[in-house]
Amino acid sequence: MADLSDGNGIDRRRSLADRYATWRAGAGQVAKGFVSPPEPRFIGLVARGQQLISGSFALGGAAVEARGVNLWHIPSPGPQFDEAAQSFSWLDDLAACGDAPARALAEAWVTTWIERFGRGPFWPVQITGQRLLRMISHGQMLTEGQMSDETVPFFRSLSRQAHYLARRWKTAPPGLPRIESLGALATAGLLLDGLGQLADPAISALLAEAGTSIDAEGAIASRNPEDLLDIFTLLTWLRMTLEDLGRRVPAELTATSGRIAPVLRALRHADGNLARFHGGGRGIEGRLDLALTGSRVRRGPNMIQAMGYARLSGGRTSLVVDVASPPGGEAEATAHASTLGLELTSARRPVIVSCGSGAPFGPEWHRAGRATASHSTLVVEGFSSSRFGKGQRLSDRAATLAPRLFQSVDGQSLISGHSGWARSHGVQHLRALELSQDGRVLVGQDTLAARDPEMKARLAQVLAHAGETGIPFSLRFHLHPDVDARVDMGGAAVSLALRSGEIWVFRHDGTGQLSLEPSVYLEKGRLKPRPTLQIRLSAHLVTEQAELGWTLAKAQDTPLAIRDLDRDEPPV
Repeated sequence: MADLSDGNGIDRRRSLADRYATWRAGAGQVAKGFVSPPEPRFIGLVARGQQLISGSFALGGAAVEARGVNLWHIPSPGPQFDEAAQSFSWLDDLAACGDAPARALAEAWVTTWIERFGRGPFWPVQITGQRLLRMISHGQMLTEGQMSDETVPFFRSLSRQAHYLARRWKTAPPGLPRIESLGALATAGLLLDGLGQLADPAISALLAEAGTSIDAEGAIASRNPEDLLDIFTLLTWLRMTLEDLGRRVPAELTATSGRIAPVLRALRHADGNLARFHGGGRGIEGRLDLALTGSRVRRGPNMIQAMGYARLSGGRTSLVVDVASPPGGEAEATAHASTLGLELTSARRPVIVSCGSGAPFGPEWHRAGRATASHSTLVVEGFSSSRFGKGQRLSDRAATLAPRLFQSVDGQSLISGHSGWARSHGVQHLRALELSQDGRVLVGQDTLAARDPEMKARLAQVLAHAGETGIPFSLRFHLHPDVDARVDMGGAAVSLALRSGEIWVFRHDGTGQLSLEPSVYLEKGRLKPRPTLQIRLSAHLVTEQAELGWTLAKAQDTPLAIRDLDRDEPPV
C-alpha cells in the first residue's frame, strides 16, 4: 500500500490540529495490558478470511491479487481500498478463520501497521475509532503466546489511538461516526489498564450524542436501517462490557436501547435481516439477533410503522414499505428517491428487493442506486420521485400523504401516496397494498392521477407536449439474484421459483405491458454488482388518471420450503 503521507493527497487534507493531536497522543499514559480479557464482538466471514490468506485482497470495492505480500506493501488501488484497510475490517475475517495461519497473518499485518502508521498519517477520527475497536476486540488473538515485553508496542499503539480520540472525537460528523469514535474511546478506557480516566467522560459524551441522534421514537435522521443497527450494536457492546466488569449500566443507556430495539424489529424481514433503504444493507448475518439479545430489551408489541417505514406481515411473509420523504440535512448526500418502494421476503428468502447502495462501486453506481427506478415502485420514466441537484443534495423532495394502516381478520393493508411528480407532471402516486393473514397473497393497486385544479392544469400542459402516446410510466419489482424468474401464460404472468422450493406468481389486470428485464443487486463486500432481473409493468398516462392492479401469490409450498423456517418470526 502506498505511503499515505506521500503525494496522494490524503495527508495534506488533514488539519494541523489533527497532526498536533496525533503527536501529543504519544505523550499520554501507556496501558500495561487488559483489565479483563476482551470478548471478540465483531462478526467476520470465514470465506473472506481464507481469501486473504491465499493472497486475494477484496477491500473497499477493489480487488488485488498479491500472494505472500504484506497488506501494507500493496500498491493502493484507490482511497476506498485504503480506508477499508485502515479500518481493520479484514481483522474480523481473519479472526473468523481462527486457525494458526490466520492468527500469524493478523499479527504480522498489525505489527507492520504499528511500525508504519503508528504515529500517523492515516488517522481520520471515525476510521481510528473503527480500528481501535477491532484491535481491542481481537486483542486476545493478537497477543496470544507473546511475552509481556513483546506486547508493549501493541498496547502503546492502542493507548496512542485512545488519547488521540480523546482530543479529536468532537471533529467526527454527528451521528454514527461520532458514536463509533466515542464507543472506541469508552471501550479503551474500560478495558485498557492505566487508561481508566478516559472511560467515564467518553461514556457520558456517547450517551449525550446518542440522545441527540436518536429521537423519542428510536429513529435517526438518515433513516438508514443499517446505521441504526450499528449504533444499537455499539450501545449493546458498551452494556455488555460494563456488565462484564461489574459496573453500573447508566439508565440513559437502557432507555436509549429500549427506544431503538422496537424500531429495528419493525425494519427487519422474516429472515432476520434488515430492509435495504437509504444506503443501508441487510446487515451482517446474525448481528441483529445478537445485538437484540445482548441489549436485554424485552420484546413488546410489534410496531407496524417506524422511522418512516410501514411493515406488513402474515404467516412467513414480511413486507417493508418506505412511506416517508427522503431525509434532509446532512443525510441528503446518501438519501434515495425510494418513497413507496417495497421489499418482500418469504421465510428466509428475499423475493422483491431494492437494488441497494451503489456507493462502494463508484459515483455513477452511487447515483444510479439512489434513483426511483432502482426501487420496487412506480416510476414516471426518466424522472425520480425526488430529484438530486449539485453535490448529491436533493433539489426537490417528494412530499408524502399520511399512510393509513388497517388490520382485519383477512390480513393487513396499507394506503399511502406522494406528490413527487406534482410539479413536473401534475400527478400524484397512490399505492394500496393488502397482505393476506397467511402471507400467501399480496394485492396491489398503483394509481397515477391529478387530484386538484392546479395539478390538472399542469398535467394538461405535459400531455399536450407528449402527444397521443401520453406520459410513459411503469411499475418495477426488482428480484433477488437467487430468484429464478420466467414469463408464463403467454405474457400474462411471471413465475418466481425460490431456492427453498416455493413458487410465487405475479399477475396483473391487463392494463400494462408485462416484461422481464435485467437489473442489478448492489451488495456491500462484493467486487461488482450482481446481475438479476426485474418485473416491469409498463403503461402510458393519457388522461387524468391511470391504475395498474397486480397480485403476487404463493402457488406452491414444498417440504423444503416448510423446513426452511421453523418459526414465523425471529424470536428476539
